[in-house]
Amino acid sequence: METSQILLNNGLTFLAVATGIMLVVVGGFLIKLIIDLSKLAQNVDETTTVVRNELRPTLRELNESLHTVNDFMKSTDKGIDKMRDTVENVFGFSTATLSKLKFFSGSLAKGLTKGFSTVLKMFSK
Repeated sequence: METSQILLNNGLTFLAVATGIMLVVVGGFLIKLIIDLSKLAQNVDETTTVVRNELRPTLRELNESLHTVNDFMKSTDKGIDKMRDTVENVFGFSTATLSKLKFFSGSLAKGLTKGFSTVLKMFSK
C-alpha cells in the first residue's frame, strides 16, 4: 500500500503544480487584458474629445446656415403671398398653385429645422 500512497501523493502534487501554473498563466492574460482595455478606454476618450471639439464649430456653422435658409424661406413665403394677391387682383383666378408653392417652401424649412435639431440632440449627448 505504501507505493500506491506515494503514487497518489505524486499525482496530487503534479495536479496542484499544474493548477498553480494554469492560474498564473490565466492571471497573466487577465492582467494584459485589463491593461489593453484601459488603453482602449483612454483612446476612446481622446477620440471623443477630438470629435466633440471639431464638431462644435461645424454644428454652429450648420445652425447659422439653417437660420439663413429659414429666413430665405420666410421671405419667399411673403413674396408668394404678395404674388398671389397680385394675381388674384389682376387676373382673378384660383390661387391653388401659388398656395402649393407656399406649402412646399414652408415644409422644406420645417424639415431642415427638424433635421438639424435631431442632429444637434444626437451629438450633444
